[in-house]
Amino acid sequence: MTTALFYHDDCLDHVNPPGHPEQVARLDRIREALANPDYAPLDRREAPICDDASILLAHPQSHISALEQAAPEQGFSQIDPDTGMSLGSLIAARRAVGANVAAVDAVLSGDVTNAFVACRPPGHHAEKTRAMGFCLFSNVAIAALHAIRNHGLSRVAVLDFDVHHGNGTQDVLWDVPEVRFVSSHQMPLYPGTGAPQERGAHGQIMNAPLGPGTGGEDMRLLWGNRVIPWIEDWEPELILVSAGFDAHRDDPLANLNWTTEDFGWLTDKLCALATRCCKGRVVSTLEGGYDLDALAESASLHVKTLMEHGA
Repeated sequence: MTTALFYHDDCLDHVNPPGHPEQVARLDRIREALANPDYAPLDRREAPICDDASILLAHPQSHISALEQAAPEQGFSQIDPDTGMSLGSLIAARRAVGANVAAVDAVLSGDVTNAFVACRPPGHHAEKTRAMGFCLFSNVAIAALHAIRNHGLSRVAVLDFDVHHGNGTQDVLWDVPEVRFVSSHQMPLYPGTGAPQERGAHGQIMNAPLGPGTGGEDMRLLWGNRVIPWIEDWEPELILVSAGFDAHRDDPLANLNWTTEDFGWLTDKLCALATRCCKGRVVSTLEGGYDLDALAESASLHVKTLMEHGA
């Protein structure tokens, strides 16, 4: 058994205007870090282009059509002040969805123990009918619904440690009792959602906001004492992770004070949880992280920890 890495060069063709924090260099730096010989055992797989059926698990056809109409033939088009598209954006977004679906298939089949999806654009801000926050499709929510609808799972955990609240994931999964969704995030901060009282239609959502300046010690207490026990009590059959690395103290878009080692600690605890509950089944997907050095260090440690548990 091993760890799969899903990637495709098409994800470099989603280009934002100069100066935009969600830049091609994010993926380049992760690729460079994972080219180290220490990562040679990774099962490197091509991220496939998804079909409409996968996207329709989370979004209506009107959402797909609106993005197709917004896609530019050259240059850039803006969906909102933060979210844009280039000529290659739709294919990149379809590969991000397709990689999540393929990763779920690979993990649930027993072909690999766990997987990391190194694709962009990210997805956890994309709501059912609204692209926003650099995100076009709700990648991880689609993965969860694929596991439920196409693999028959009844208990899926979605765990989001990006510094921004996963409002899109929450919107898609609000009335899905087969998923427990947890988001820890800075508050106040974009997008302004994620208050503790937002619990989902079935009480299956936990929002755990953190104040500016919160460091790794408080994060470890939160995840170790509240989040992990709540998820473990439910005995999930699969754990999906929205892996944003923008809670790092060096990230320019937020004000939490986590270190690279904090991400390693959290990854280890989530993998250990998966070992106890669901044969180690974890699919992790890149979300945010905008300081390039911190991103490369944190994402590569995240993958290294997945590999240690996947061996």
